[in-house]
Amino acid sequence: MNIRTNCLISEEYVKVGENKIRYLDGGGASGNIVLIHGLGGFAERWSTVMPILSKKYRVIAPDLPGYGFSDKPSIDYTPEFFSKFVFDFLDSLDIRKTNMIGTSLGGQIVAECAITQSKMIEKIILASPSGIMKNSTPTLDAYSMAALYPSYDTVKTAYEMMTGSKNVTTESIEGFIKRMTQPNAKMAFMSTLLGLKNSQPITDRLPNITAPTLIIWGKQDTLIPVKYANDFTVSIKNCQLEIMETCGHTPHIEEPAKFSQIILNFLNH
Repeated sequence: MNIRTNCLISEEYVKVGENKIRYLDGGGASGNIVLIHGLGGFAERWSTVMPILSKKYRVIAPDLPGYGFSDKPSIDYTPEFFSKFVFDFLDSLDIRKTNMIGTSLGGQIVAECAITQSKMIEKIILASPSGIMKNSTPTLDAYSMAALYPSYDTVKTAYEMMTGSKNVTTESIEGFIKRMTQPNAKMAFMSTLLGLKNSQPITDRLPNITAPTLIIWGKQDTLIPVKYANDFTVSIKNCQLEIMETCGHTPHIEEPAKFSQIILNFLNH
């Protein structure tokens, strides 16, 4: 089923273990890119970069279990659960080699996948990844409030804090509300937050990453401040850092063309 004017991208479903997983899929044949969204996110959060990246690569963006329109089992949503899911998901699609891009929680999940040193992973891009910051921020508090009490005003406020008021559309606000009012969505969100809070900081395991790595961070990020970028860049051996000066926590949404070009330059070299 085509869900946008871009006919290359289609909405699909696949069974991964016991769970029915929704994902967006489409694009070229010069390799694969898997896109992993963040806490409270969903596949459409990548909708502005997918048409650009899909001109060359096959691009696959799942709704993680517990999120979007994928199943939401009553389980512990830990970073380990999500990284295992990614490998199981790729296995279900018979994908043997891929690049991975993750934002926020998705960045931490992609890092967890890369720590396994799986030969499946070619290059990774981590955009404002979680995994090191342990204290909350006012923006994260506002976002958590929006997830638990999803009204137009709470979501608009959180998204504006995340982006510095850039590119917050009515469609994105209503999309978040629609997904967060699905059965078990709030449970999955809270379980994920607890899983992050109770997990060990990822720092000590980052040196295990051998895949070429690009870190992208918005300089204006108030959800996970850019000061945490250094922990990743000094811990990962083959690592580049790109600071997007005018972006907040979601550079892939705020400046999708520039974000996509940075990624394509990295993947092509």
